Amino acid sequence: MRASRLLSLLLLLQARERMTARELAAELEVSVRTVYRDVESLSAAGVPVYADRGPDGGYRLLNGYRTRLTGLTATEAESLTLSGLPGPASQLGLGDVLAAELKLMAALPPDLRTRATRIRERFHLDAPGWFRAPDDVPHLHAIADAVWNQRRIEVLYRRWRRPQQVTRRLEPLGVVLKAGTWYLIARPAPDDPPHTDTDETSGDTAHEPRTYRISRVLTLRTLPDHFDRPHGFDLAAFWAAYAERFEADAYREHATVKLSPDGLTRTQILLPPTMARAALDTATPPGPDGWVHATLPIESVRHAHVEFLKLGADVEVIAPPHLRAMIADTARTLAARYTPDQT
Repeated sequence: MRASRLLSLLLLLQARERMTARELAAELEVSVRTVYRDVESLSAAGVPVYADRGPDGGYRLLNGYRTRLTGLTATEAESLTLSGLPGPASQLGLGDVLAAELKLMAALPPDLRTRATRIRERFHLDAPGWFRAPDDVPHLHAIADAVWNQRRIEVLYRRWRRPQQVTRRLEPLGVVLKAGTWYLIARPAPDDPPHTDTDETSGDTAHEPRTYRISRVLTLRTLPDHFDRPHGFDLAAFWAAYAERFEADAYREHATVKLSPDGLTRTQILLPPTMARAALDTATPPGPDGWVHATLPIESVRHAHVEFLKLGADVEVIAPPHLRAMIADTARTLAARYTPDQT
């Protein structure tokens, strides 16, 4: 481990030209004192590393010195495709992102290395959504390994409909990270009985690929037999079609509402994207009071009841009548609850 750390330290200095002991310690996840000892070891081994004093100081290599230890291993090369997502890469079992990135940066000419560093300093991708804890996905690594090696798996899966726990033999085709949630794209194995799952799955026939939420995989067993991927299967195209179909299936009903000027603005912050877009697209010209009419897609009356309550008094539901009645009942209950105690 120490040899690997010394190489990482050397490649960091080669890629970034100058770094303080504290910066090196943070990158290597060691103490500053350990960095001091490692720098002394590199110097003793003949590496021309020296320290600049002053507020802009730090460790650097002698101008022109370059190590040739920049070859990528196969695993490091594979992990480069996820170099912008170190957390998800680690979850998938591709823990060589840092080493691969360092070797790539060290191998670049100085001008390209500067541009690459500038991009990393200015653009960052944070995949998970706000205000939610990440899913617990203990089987993600095993699923990713089965996807990579084209191995069939047998899973115990928890879904919403009854029976809630079902056993499935699957041929895993890919994994997708959507807003911090991991999904498995798989098709039923030929020896798995035909079934039609409706819980976060898709597929027009019994053996077409479908989607499973990985956090709902309760147990997993990797089977010894391999499978051939379907010819021409495109994971990105499949996911785009699935997401479009999922959204269309989810919003099958509509509600007509009146929105105040503030209410229309707040739809863009508080409502789901599909409802927020429709609020702007269908809004009528403002009336004398500034309010507009709009028609919004809804998943269900119960779901819409929760969503529209977020807007408070800045929305009035016109239709459907049973949704208007539900919100009116809630408003009366709240008014009664918050009426000042007359005694």
